[in-house]
Amino acid sequence: MTDMSGKTVLITGASRGIGEAAAHVFAEAGANVALIARSEERIAEIAGQIGKQAIAVPCDISRFWEIEAAVRACGEAFGGLDVFIGNAGVIEPISHIATADPEEWGHTIDVNLKGVFNGVRAAMPVMIAAGGGTILNVSSGAAHSPLEAWSAYCASKAGAAMVTRSAHLEGADKGLRVMGLSPGTVATRMQREIKASGINPVSELAWEDHIPADWPARCLLWMCSPEADPYLGREISLRDEGIRRSVGLNT
Repeated sequence: MTDMSGKTVLITGASRGIGEAAAHVFAEAGANVALIARSEERIAEIAGQIGKQAIAVPCDISRFWEIEAAVRACGEAFGGLDVFIGNAGVIEPISHIATADPEEWGHTIDVNLKGVFNGVRAAMPVMIAAGGGTILNVSSGAAHSPLEAWSAYCASKAGAAMVTRSAHLEGADKGLRVMGLSPGTVATRMQREIKASGINPVSELAWEDHIPADWPARCLLWMCSPEADPYLGREISLRDEGIRRSVGLNT
């Protein structure tokens, strides 16, 4: 396991799924963790489970000033920020373009794309001033291929993937390690929403086809190690058997 003792990690979307699993995985590796989400009671509960090395900061990542304040709170609590994990995301609305609600469609862009930009924008200056840091954004295969009724999700994830690449381009020479992770389908609440829609092949997958949330969480931890340096500026796919072996996951 990658030793994260003395390091501080901020995780968005930490109230459930990959984000919740990552909070536990990084804490077990010795890191201080800042849990970011709108669900105040839930992240407080998770932080309580972890103990004194965790704080919960209620935050709407679609609002820059809120994530900026969360980054500041993280620094005040733990003295800095070493790793930013942009995990928060939504799948709804699952709807065809011709009938999609423009406000709902725009909300997905606000969370999945603007939220990633806001987090990266807030973290980069802090990390650059400290001489370096790691930025990991959770991506998706949907960033690269359209899926029926997923136009908002696909478009937002494609944009977020470009934010990741842009941050690498602009930050690599300033000590920043920037990468994306495409985890594949994960057994989270999002998959239940997809299943309920009954639209496109992803909704037809059986629950056992999805990987557990701790797999991408453990991969994110591995991505903080020098072993992942060959992937800087790129997107790691957890569907890759070689990556799974490197992380130590069952295949």
